[in-house]
Amino acid sequence: MSSPLPIKIAPSILAADFANFGAECAAVEAQGADWIHVDVMDGHFVPNITFGAATCAAIRPHIKGVMDVHLMISPVDAYIEDFAKAGADVITAHIEAGPHIHRTLQAIRGAGAKAGVALNPGTPAQAVAELLDLTDLICVMTVNPGFGGQKFIDMSAKIRTLRDMIGDRPIHIEIDGGVDPTTAPIVAEAGADVLVAGSAVFRGGTVSDPAPYGANIRAIRAAAEGVWT
Repeated sequence: MSSPLPIKIAPSILAADFANFGAECAAVEAQGADWIHVDVMDGHFVPNITFGAATCAAIRPHIKGVMDVHLMISPVDAYIEDFAKAGADVITAHIEAGPHIHRTLQAIRGAGAKAGVALNPGTPAQAVAELLDLTDLICVMTVNPGFGGQKFIDMSAKIRTLRDMIGDRPIHIEIDGGVDPTTAPIVAEAGADVLVAGSAVFRGGTVSDPAPYGANIRAIRAAAEGVWT
């Protein structure tokens, strides 16, 4: 199985230089990134604190393409409008973060953004069965959310189930956690098309020497697309 959608690489700025976010976003896009992934954590839903809507607004002028905002926060609904106004193109909320995910997805679309729903490793694919017509993206967590640099958890069976459930709907399957040239083919073959990568993209490069970012992106993309040839 494979995705009907082309592979997109979405570097996570969680692995970038925090003192140079704007320049890092511009550099990694210039080196071939398709989307910029922003991991928002609250120290409550997940055991880490990162940044909020103000940071998204600050980096938005430096991003030419898609700003993909992943909200690992609870509650989530009260903050959707802030992130939409900050320029998020895609806003993803966790199905586990609140009691009314259907309402949350409605609110995201109502704010003018594409709506994503994220599934933790312990949450089955069937949890989104009644949400597909409100969803533009399903984020499959291949680590437990909260920290970068964790070991990849193989969720291939869940990805395949989701791809079957999606059918011909134009819904992205995004993978977040432990993506590198070794794991990218596993998830791409199962049907994923958006690959979030943090340290695997930013490793070895800097704003002043961004060429390694491009080499890393090309390696991940080639590994993922190689399963289709």
